[in-house]
Amino acid sequence: MRRGPGAALALGLLRLCLGVKLSHPVSVLLPVLFLAQANFAPHFFDNGVGSTNGNMALFSLPEDTPVGSHVYTLNGTDPEGDPVSYHISFDPSTRSVFSVDPNFGNVTLVEELDREREDEIEAIISISDGVNLVAEKVTILVTDANDEAPSFIQEPYVAQVPEDIPAGSSIIKVHAVDKDAGSGGAVTYFLQNVQATRFALDRHSGVLRLRAGATLDYEKARAHFVTVVAKDGGGRLRGADVVFSTTTTVTVNVEDVQDMAPIFLGIPYYGYVYEDTLPGSEVLMVVAMDGDRGKPNPILYSLLNGSDGDFEINETSGVISVMQSPAQLRREVYELHVQVTEVSSSGIPAAQAMVPVTIRIVDLNNHPPTFYGESGPQNRFELSMYEHPPQGEILQGLKITVNDSDQGANAKFNLRLVGPGGIFRVVPLTVLNEAQVTIIVENSAAIDFEKFKVLTFKLLAIEVNTPEKFSSTADVVIQLLDTNDNVPKFTSHYYIARIPENAPGGSNVVAVTAVDPDTGPWGEVKYSIYGSGADPFLIHPSTGIIYTQPWASLDAEATARYNFYVKAEDMEGKYSLAEVFVTLLDVNDHYPQFGKSIQEKTMVLGTPVKIEATDQDAEEPNNLVDYSITHAEPANVFDIDAHTGEIRLKNSIRSLDALHNITPGGDFTWSLEVQAKDRGSPSFSTTALLKIDITDTEMLSRSPMATFLMQTKDNPMKAVGVLAGIMAIIVAITVFISTATFWRNKKSNKVLPVRRVLRKRPSPAPRAVRIEWLKFRRTKAAAKFVLREDPSNENCNNNSLGSTLPPKAPAPPPPPTVAPKMGTAPWTVPTVSGSLTPQQPQQSPKPKVGSPIQSALVSELRQKFEKKGVGNKAYF
Repeated sequence: MRRGPGAALALGLLRLCLGVKLSHPVSVLLPVLFLAQANFAPHFFDNGVGSTNGNMALFSLPEDTPVGSHVYTLNGTDPEGDPVSYHISFDPSTRSVFSVDPNFGNVTLVEELDREREDEIEAIISISDGVNLVAEKVTILVTDANDEAPSFIQEPYVAQVPEDIPAGSSIIKVHAVDKDAGSGGAVTYFLQNVQATRFALDRHSGVLRLRAGATLDYEKARAHFVTVVAKDGGGRLRGADVVFSTTTTVTVNVEDVQDMAPIFLGIPYYGYVYEDTLPGSEVLMVVAMDGDRGKPNPILYSLLNGSDGDFEINETSGVISVMQSPAQLRREVYELHVQVTEVSSSGIPAAQAMVPVTIRIVDLNNHPPTFYGESGPQNRFELSMYEHPPQGEILQGLKITVNDSDQGANAKFNLRLVGPGGIFRVVPLTVLNEAQVTIIVENSAAIDFEKFKVLTFKLLAIEVNTPEKFSSTADVVIQLLDTNDNVPKFTSHYYIARIPENAPGGSNVVAVTAVDPDTGPWGEVKYSIYGSGADPFLIHPSTGIIYTQPWASLDAEATARYNFYVKAEDMEGKYSLAEVFVTLLDVNDHYPQFGKSIQEKTMVLGTPVKIEATDQDAEEPNNLVDYSITHAEPANVFDIDAHTGEIRLKNSIRSLDALHNITPGGDFTWSLEVQAKDRGSPSFSTTALLKIDITDTEMLSRSPMATFLMQTKDNPMKAVGVLAGIMAIIVAITVFISTATFWRNKKSNKVLPVRRVLRKRPSPAPRAVRIEWLKFRRTKAAAKFVLREDPSNENCNNNSLGSTLPPKAPAPPPPPTVAPKMGTAPWTVPTVSGSLTPQQPQQSPKPKVGSPIQSALVSELRQKFEKKGVGNKAYF
C-alpha cells in the first residue's frame, strides 16, 4: 500500500516527541489514517529478565565487559510482516555507550564501563517498519567487578611515641577504602614483615600497637618504619578471581626519656708528661655526654683518687692538667679515676659514671735505636756457614745487641730483616730499651750454595709509637759454604743408540752425561753400568762414553737389542740412574741355508714340490731369499718360482710319456742344481743338488699304503709316528682283553689250561730289517719297479746297470767375494737319492719280497734312517 504525505508528517512529529524524557518505558502509537486501509506499528518482544534478546528490559552488564563485545540483540516484529529496523540513542549530555546494527539488532559495547563512575545507563531504543516507529526508554544496570585496589587515606602516617610506652599500647590507626562493592570492597590490614617488627596490627580496625613484651629504646633506634598492607576481599575480573592490595609506611618516631647514664667518648684515656712539660700544662681531655641524647643533661667532671695532688681536672671541660714539674713527680705511671655526674633541670645530681685515666711520665725522644757488636757500635756483621742448616737453627756466629737510650714509649721499636723473604727470621720482633738479636733459620732449602754464594740482609730497627720514627740499620752478610747436597743428574732419563752388528770391539756406542752442581770433589761424577744387557759393553768412568768390549762379537740375529742401566755417582755414593737402549743394525753376514729335506723330493705329476732355504740375518732385505735353477739337463723340464721355491714341470709336460721322450736315458729321476740367494748387499748365495723322482697320480691312487709312503717319503718320522700309534692301539686292545678275561675267570673260579707263551724273535741287523707289517696290495703300477741295492755304493744311488746314468751335476759355484762371519763354516747339503728303476714285465705276478713299489719305498725309508747320523758331504 502506498504511504501518503500525511503519514510521513506523522512520522516526523513522532521523532520530535522522542526527545522528551519519560519516567518509564512508553509505547507511542500514532495512528495514521489512510484513505484506503490502516498500517499497524511494529513492536519489541519482551523476553523478561536474563534474556539477551528482546527490548533490553531489566538488562544488566558487568563493568569489565571488553569494548567491542556483542552484549544484546534487539528483537521485534511488524504485524504486516514488513521488515523492521532498529535504532538506539542517548541523551546528548551522556556518552554513547552502545551501537546497534539496524538490520539485525545486534547491540555492541563501544565505550568502556566503570561502575564506580556510572552504575546505570539510560538509552532509547526504537523499532520501525518504514512507516511507523516505536520507541522505548530503557535503563541498563552496570554490575560491579573487582577492578579497584584499596587506597589509604590521610597519608602520611607519622606517630610520636615515648621510648617508655607500655607494651600493647595503641600508636596510630590507618584507614583504607575500596570503591568496589561486596567482597571486593571489604578491606583487611596486615603487616608486611611480622617477624622482623616489634609492632602488631588489628586486621579489621587498622590500629597499630606495640607488641606484647616489646620495648622501644631511643638510644638504639630513634625511628621505626612499619609497612602496612591493605587487601580487599577479592572478586571476579575478566573471568578470573583477583585480589588487590596496596601498602603504606607508618613512621614511628621514638622520643627520648631520661633513663641512661653518662657515656665517655674516646676511651681508653692515656696521657703523657714529658721531661720538658711545664706545671699547669694540659695533659689530656676527658669527654663525656648524657646517654639520653634526645634531651641531654649538663655534665660535671671530678677526680676521685690517684692524683696525689699532682693533677687537676676542669669541672666543666674535663681537661686534666699537671700541677708539678716532671722532675718532682714521684711516680712514672699515674692511674686516675674521673667521675662524671648529670645535673637535672632542677639542679639535682642525677646519673653518674666513672672512667680510669692512665698518665705516664716520659722523657723526650732524642735517641735512635743503635746496633752493637762485641767491640761497640757496629753496622756490619759477617758470618760463614754451610748451606742447608737445620730448620730452626740459631746463627751462633752473630753476636748483635740493639739499644735505645730513651725511656718509656720512646724506647720501644720493632726489628725486622730486609732481604730475600722467608729464609731467616729475627727474634724478638718488638724491643723495649735493649735486647739481644737472634737470627733463626726459617727455610733451610732456600739456603743453597748453588743459588747464592752470599746472602745479604739488612737488619732494621724502627721506633713504633714516636712521631719521629727514628730508625737504624745494620748489614748482615752470610758467606755460604758448599756441601754435598746434590745428586748427579743425567741430562736424559734414557739414551738410545744404534750400531752395526759388525762393529769391532772397542767401538763407541753413546756418550751419557750427568751433572752434579756441587763444587770440588763433590761435583766429580763417576760412571758405571750394570744390568743383564751390559755384558758386551764398557763405560769410561770419567767421560761417560759407552763402548763395546774388546772381545765383544755382536750378532743382531742372536740379540738385536740390549738395554741396561748407567749410574752416575759422586764421591759420597749419591747417585742417579738412566736407562740405555742399544739396537744392533743388521749386516748381511749369513748365507741362505737349505733344509735337510732338500736332498731328494718325490714329485707327483701335476703337483709342484717346494724347496726352502732360510737366511739367519735379522732384518729385511738381508733375510729375503730368491730361488733359481742354475743347472739342469735337459734345461726345459722344470720351472721354479723365485719367491716361494716351488718347482714344477713345464706346462708342456703333462704325462709320464712326454717326460720319457725328452729324458736322455728314459729315466724319471733328475738331479737339479738349485740356488738360494739373499737380497743383501753384498748378496750371498748357496747351491745344492736336488734329486727329484717323478710319478703319476694313477700309481698312487691304487695303493693307499703306497700313497702314504710316497707322501711321507720326505718325512720318514711321520711314517714312524703313524706305525707307532697303530702298535700302541693294538697293545691297548690286547691289555684290555687280557684284563677282562682275567677278571671273568677269577669270578668263575675255573682253572684254565696253560697258555702257550710266544717268545719275541730277536731283531735282525739294522740293514737286514724287513718290515713284515707293511702289506701292500699289488698294483699295476708296482710291477714297473723293482728294488736294486748296491751295498758298495756310498751315496746309496741304486741305479740298475742297464739304466742310463743321470746327467752329471755341474761343479759348485765359487764362494762369494764377501766371506761370512768368522768361525762359521758354510753348511753343505748332502745329496742322497734313491732311484726307482723300471722293471721289464715278468710272468710271475708275485715277487718274493712284495710288490716292487712297496719294496722301493721301504728301501728309501730305510736309507733315510741309516743316513741320519751321516755328516755333511761334498756336492755331488
